[in-house]
Amino acid sequence: MPETKPENDGKGSEADQPPETAAQRRARRAQFLRDLMEARALRDRVQPRRARAARMRQQMRMRTFRW
Repeated sequence: MPETKPENDGKGSEADQPPETAAQRRARRAQFLRDLMEARALRDRVQPRRARAARMRQQMRMRTFRW
């Protein structure tokens, strides 16, 4: 049976979409950053030793940073 490619898979092509506005980009970026922070918090809860070591390394970097 030959595979048939659907004409419109619901995603649309780049040419069909209007250009993204700055507000849409900011909203998408904010959602991404929220998801990233949630993932980091989950990782910190699951791996507390690694999270503590990462915090210590960050503190050391901040202590040795020269303005």
